[in-house]
Amino acid sequence: MFRIFGRRFLEVTLFILAITFVSFLFVRLAPGDPVLTILQVDDVSITSDQVDELREEMGFNDPLLVQYGRWFMDFIRMDFGQSYITKQPVMTMIISGMPATLELSIGALLVMVSVALPLGSLAALYRQSWIDQFSRAFSMVGAAIPSFWLGFLLIDLLAVRWGLFPTMGREGIQSMVLPSVTLGLAISSAYVRLVRSSLIDSLSHDFIRAARSRGISETRIFFSHAFRYSLPPVITVFGVSLGSLIGGVVVIEVIFAYPGMGKMVVDSIRSRDYPVIQGYMVIMAILVFIVNSAVDVSYRYVNPELRLKEKDGL
Repeated sequence: MFRIFGRRFLEVTLFILAITFVSFLFVRLAPGDPVLTILQVDDVSITSDQVDELREEMGFNDPLLVQYGRWFMDFIRMDFGQSYITKQPVMTMIISGMPATLELSIGALLVMVSVALPLGSLAALYRQSWIDQFSRAFSMVGAAIPSFWLGFLLIDLLAVRWGLFPTMGREGIQSMVLPSVTLGLAISSAYVRLVRSSLIDSLSHDFIRAARSRGISETRIFFSHAFRYSLPPVITVFGVSLGSLIGGVVVIEVIFAYPGMGKMVVDSIRSRDYPVIQGYMVIMAILVFIVNSAVDVSYRYVNPELRLKEKDGL
């Protein structure tokens, strides 16, 4: 137990060091100058002395490692600094945008589960039937259509022409429907194929035939044995594709003008607001790490073979 805890602590420490340094380096090397953005050179005439003075005041003239060390010490104290543009604390901005992003992500996951699990399961149970053919067509079309294009189609059809939902903003449940459906359908196509193939493989194992020979009902066989045995690959892919989900949320928030963290970071990238960009990247990376750790735990729960191997020391 001590060895496992020590290894996990070392992994977390190295992960935090790596993600903070990489995010800091990438942001600093990106094109653009936040000093010019702050001084609004397009609107006000400024001198080069003013630019140099502000750059010195903000510490941009220091070596890159010195800037990183200063920022990392603030990060340890959970202080991400202040936004260059709004002058608000970065953590306050992230916390204010997090509920909108979380509700949109949860809504998309509910849509994905509602589509992928039933459709993939039925396609596996009734192979070569019309529903199997439909699931394959759905997967191919879903993989080919970009999420932003699907969002525009739904806005045009359900919001503009039929007037069923608002086109943008965050005003109650109705505002969540279109962005959640857009993102949920965009990510469900891959899971339909995965659920189908995993269930087909599960149903072909010897323990399924043994259960049928003992007279166990097909419903119990499916839910208690086959479906549970097929979950590990799905859970593993979900952990790996979590980054794609976060990227999809950013795109959808911009399309639907949804006031979450994704839209906030896009606006920050346009204005070269370094503290907000770095804070967002680090928070999202830590969130992905936590979810992947939870996936590892759940993988051991739904996969008895792995627990037996660990128990036997294999």
